[in-house]
Amino acid sequence: MAERSRAVLALHWQVNVISPDGFFGGLLGEPVARSGVVGRAVRFHRAAREAGVPVVFTRFTVPEGEGQLVRNTGFMRAVGEAQEAFRPGAPGAQLIPEMAGLASAVVDNQKLSGLAGNGLAESLRAQGVDTLLITGVATNLTVEQTARHATDLGFTVHVVSDCVTAADETTHAASLANLELTTAGCVAAPEALR
Repeated sequence: MAERSRAVLALHWQVNVISPDGFFGGLLGEPVARSGVVGRAVRFHRAAREAGVPVVFTRFTVPEGEGQLVRNTGFMRAVGEAQEAFRPGAPGAQLIPEMAGLASAVVDNQKLSGLAGNGLAESLRAQGVDTLLITGVATNLTVEQTARHATDLGFTVHVVSDCVTAADETTHAASLANLELTTAGCVAAPEALR
């Protein structure tokens, strides 16, 4: 059996998504803090880097002119209206301080899938990556969208189940159940590191 080349895809670990004072703080700040997901993800990302596995972070940003943002959903319309908060240099668009120094690369995009509209899938393939370990927030939004997209693109995808969370536990659990069926399966961080 051929050796698989892995990468961690770390989705939306940015101030606007994670921090209570970020754009989505009212929705996600408290559930993220309560879940303890940040600490687990930091440990996982650090261990992956130490094992030589690339950790690629994606950020949802909106450049001047809106880039590839399409206002075709309520989510995208809301972000489009608040695009100044998502400019690449804006405080809210930055990775949270806990993730500082853990990225092999940081890739920006204006889509819900971390692999859409940015050439990241092609870059990973060019590096020989065929397996993605996904972390991020929120499970039912960018994580699920990216995992399904990556699977459709031919990657073997595992969502790291203890390094993702959503606004509520019921939604999170339902999303993980969906991902168990639509990807190569969810794994906890210790298993992913093995």
